[in-house]
Amino acid sequence: MRKEFYKMVKREYKDNKFKFTLYFLLRGLIILCLVLQLLKGEYENAALCFLSLVLLLLPFIIEHKFKVDLPNTIEIIIMVFVFSAEILGEINNFYGIIPFWDTMLHTLNGFLMAAIGFSLFDILNKHLSSIELSPIFLCLFSFCFSMTIGVAWEFFEYGMDKTVHFDMQKDEYINDIYTVSLDPKYDNNVITVSDIDYTILYDKNGKELTRLDGYLDIGLNDTMKDLIVNFIGAITFNIFGYIYLKNRDKDVIVKNFIIKNKA
Repeated sequence: MRKEFYKMVKREYKDNKFKFTLYFLLRGLIILCLVLQLLKGEYENAALCFLSLVLLLLPFIIEHKFKVDLPNTIEIIIMVFVFSAEILGEINNFYGIIPFWDTMLHTLNGFLMAAIGFSLFDILNKHLSSIELSPIFLCLFSFCFSMTIGVAWEFFEYGMDKTVHFDMQKDEYINDIYTVSLDPKYDNNVITVSDIDYTILYDKNGKELTRLDGYLDIGLNDTMKDLIVNFIGAITFNIFGYIYLKNRDKDVIVKNFIIKNKA
């Protein structure tokens, strides 16, 4: 089986040298990053580098295991996505340096997952001669598939923050809060606290811990923004997907994202 895998890789290299040049370039950069993190003693980051090396192989493994043909566009996006999320985003703090970095990746993820969901159902639709699924239903499945993956990822982020004490659901400062918890009569009336300049945190013994520049939101805004842009990415793909289903021969966009069974 290993020989078959390497034969497939060699064959694909001849067909698309750009994809493999990018793969080896990213792999080399990740290995360099891995070495640097080990020298610094940053073992969590080193583990992320190792995970990234495994994820780079994911497209080839999927093709070999499930006997499907991933479009080069999807393979390239997956490789760039892994590098951008793990190496640039997490290890090199692009999430903190570039404000829209996380938003961009979640939008792309919504688009890509919609494409994968669309492809899976499109393959099934072609092999069910007794059932003809409507384009609207196929697009609805694709949309739901993408949103489910997005929600599952937010579950993962929440779980990691709670159990391992990461900050994957990025916190942010806000200056206004609206809450019924401050209602002195407990009548479910919304109390507005505006123009918060700073807050001071104390421990249970009254010792001051730190001063914050506003009120700290612990990930809710980040989670909702991620799901909203995932929604936008999924909707965007399915608009093109619906057009593709109506005009397969004329399409020049979606066909580059359609996974096919190998002949």
